[in-house]
Amino acid sequence: MHISPKKLSEYPWYIRLFFWKQKRTYGKVLDPGLLWGRSPLVFTGVALLYGAINRSGSPIEPALRSLVTVCVSRINHCAFCVDINSETLLERGVSEEKVAALTAWQDSDLFSSRERTALEYAEVVTRTEGEVTASLMGRLKTEFDEDAVAELTALIAFQNLSSKFNNALDIPPQGFCHAPGLIDQGSGE
Repeated sequence: MHISPKKLSEYPWYIRLFFWKQKRTYGKVLDPGLLWGRSPLVFTGVALLYGAINRSGSPIEPALRSLVTVCVSRINHCAFCVDINSETLLERGVSEEKVAALTAWQDSDLFSSRERTALEYAEVVTRTEGEVTASLMGRLKTEFDEDAVAELTALIAFQNLSSKFNNALDIPPQGFCHAPGLIDQGSGE
């Protein structure tokens, strides 16, 4: 990592509460949290935003949210994000075959029309040269209502923030996904 975490005792008490939750959920405090925590106000805002996007009442189903986050993470070369989000995908019932097929989802029959549209949108929004065309927006509105389009856009924007932060600070994977061949895909295209 390009910057070092502080000692846990040096973080404000309310940030340590988030760390306690991470340790309970993941078995350890996550490296990105330790680095976001260097700016407690920013960390709190990011954590609240993530909670809002990843809530159970989201109009975007959990497996699709995870497909999108892995797609964005791969584009942004975030090995940590590919690691943790690939494991989440598997936990949400997506097969290893489908996760591995994300590298060429356009050529795979494993993805539904809704998934294909969301993945295309995620790629277009994430890539600097991408443009959301009227045609793509029309297809999105066929698969998602406008509230869901707004939420999908927020998810993609959040994952771009997260994966770019992690990649810039060289945060390594933390060994979440143990499926062979999935994690090495995070390092580029």
